Amino acid sequence: MSTIRHITLPAGFLAAGVTAGIKVSGKPDLAVILSAREAALAVVTTSNQVFGEPVRYIRDCYPKGFGLARGIVINSGCSNVCTGKAGYKDALTMASDVAKLVGTRPDGILVASTGVIGHRLPMDKIRPAIPNAVAALGTGNDEATLAAIMTTDTKPKSAVVQTRIDGKPVTVAGIIKGAGMIAPSLATMIGVLTTDASIAPNLLHKALKAACGGTFNAITVDSDTSTSDTVAVFANGAAGNMPILRESKSYEKFAAALREACDALARAVVADGEGATKVVDVVVRGARNDADAKLAAKSVADSPLFKCAVHGGDPNWGRIACALGKSAARVDPARLTIAIGGVKVFRKGGPAKFDVKKVEEHLSGKAITIVCDLGLGEGQFTAITCDFSHEYVTINADYHT
Repeated sequence: MSTIRHITLPAGFLAAGVTAGIKVSGKPDLAVILSAREAALAVVTTSNQVFGEPVRYIRDCYPKGFGLARGIVINSGCSNVCTGKAGYKDALTMASDVAKLVGTRPDGILVASTGVIGHRLPMDKIRPAIPNAVAALGTGNDEATLAAIMTTDTKPKSAVVQTRIDGKPVTVAGIIKGAGMIAPSLATMIGVLTTDASIAPNLLHKALKAACGGTFNAITVDSDTSTSDTVAVFANGAAGNMPILRESKSYEKFAAALREACDALARAVVADGEGATKVVDVVVRGARNDADAKLAAKSVADSPLFKCAVHGGDPNWGRIACALGKSAARVDPARLTIAIGGVKVFRKGGPAKFDVKKVEEHLSGKAITIVCDLGLGEGQFTAITCDFSHEYVTINADYHT
């Protein structure tokens, strides 16, 4: 039994990760996370128009993105995407089987799947494993639970944030999987957060959407939005704080803790990006508005040429300027300034004299910062990305389809 706890650290949560045999490796591939009592739920899902049947099931159960629920069942190794009505039935069956065993309604259990696209779930393996997972539920299985949701991830990713609300200790914890096909809009791959805070479902959803803006929606590994992106938060109220029923200081405190947890998880995804060796913050400020800043920052963060230059430690500001200019944001080179690691390399229309060695030293590190000031307004946004390495191509050239 593992002594490491994260997803079950908030009071009243249990988890388990077991091997169903979906993965040929024999590693854990089925997880269940459960609140001992009904919890407030908030969930966000992919913006990709091609999405998995588990996503469809979640949207059918929670069309507004919030409500009351008990937990979630997750499998890795097969994404249940492009599988039609049969795939939807498989998702419903997973939820129903768990719900029956834990004593709740089927729509009180969410479903998420991740892995190869276009294959039916091996239900002959999953259904017998569900009772095993439910029987194993406890507070000592956090590492197995995390392992069961991973695919090309090389590292487990978790976060814990603790605060006090109304004098009561409140914990927000989360686990996430994701390394490739990362360019989210509303979520990122598969993430589950638990908290013992007491908060209304609609406010939990508001806090989650706000948290996503500068975290999950700010990251990119390869500009490809997944078909299965799902992030769910369960809040069961076991901390005993006064229920948060309106926007208040208590709400702000909780929202800040949730955002901190989401930021840690989002950055962990980028750091473990397929083949990644560096994490890059692309800061755009001085844009006409925040929307323009996001367009410009994402354009740089998604640029293969820029990401290759970062990998090679090349202070090629021309690739940054090019990526800014090809975005839909307004960019005027005569007002543009670009800095790498705090050193200005381009200033208002032309190259700046700079210490090349100092910039190269910054680029040789693990944490890179690029600041682009468009000089046009007050808009700002930070995109978080990683470098492109030979390993990224190797992983995705060999990925089974």
